Amino acid sequence: MSRTPDPTHGFVRSVSRSLAACELLHLARQKFDLARARQQHAAYVRALEDAGVHVTVLPEEPDLPDAVFVEDTAVMLDELAVLGRLGLASRAREGELIASEIERVRKLFFIQAPAKLEGGDVLRVGKTLFVGRSTRTNQTGIDQLREITAPFGYSVIAVGVTGCLHLKTGATAPAPGLILVNPAWIDVAAFRGREVLSVPETEPWGANVLPVNDQVLVAASSPGMAEILKARGLNVRSLEISELQKAEAGLTCLSLLYSERSEPPGPRC
Repeated sequence: MSRTPDPTHGFVRSVSRSLAACELLHLARQKFDLARARQQHAAYVRALEDAGVHVTVLPEEPDLPDAVFVEDTAVMLDELAVLGRLGLASRAREGELIASEIERVRKLFFIQAPAKLEGGDVLRVGKTLFVGRSTRTNQTGIDQLREITAPFGYSVIAVGVTGCLHLKTGATAPAPGLILVNPAWIDVAAFRGREVLSVPETEPWGANVLPVNDQVLVAASSPGMAEILKARGLNVRSLEISELQKAEAGLTCLSLLYSERSEPPGPRC
């Protein structure tokens, strides 16, 4: 089973002043503390840097409330990047704005209409891409991702998602061979042959963790999950992201991570 390379670099985007107008699907809108959201985001960036990631902080997009969730814009792989086609028209510009940054480090391919595909629905485990079939990613998007990545040796497996926004809301891979999942939201049959660890019922959002080199970042709202991962010998760091969670976000949403490679990126495709 091939191992997913550790990230060396990543993109983040500063929190928009219009965050309170973010898109929501499964959560009721709450009052946001923008200053606190920005403090939590800054702490998140520091945690990535502490873990050895060189972080490029992109500027705030004042009129795009969800732009801080850069993961949704693309899928970063070793040999290429795939610019997604975000599932909501209100977020379409986010991909356009980050494309030039991605082109500096990867050969860039594009998901085309009528397909929809968001990076939050793509969980990479070695050379396998688990892709959530969700409200934000459709079967056409999954099929296009398969067609684009197959020549580079990747396989794509569709995963049913219900009750949450993205696949990685309810499933991540904190360690080689281990899938952390909320089975109420995610079809666990897709992960057959791998060890699947269910989240505590009291922490339904606890599956969204972010492995970064020798650490696993866990939201402070999931202390039980943190203890379970610590008991398995993982180096866990808890982060407070409560204001960003009000926007239906998790730790993975806030960065677009990749491993730097020595050869220059190819031409735009």
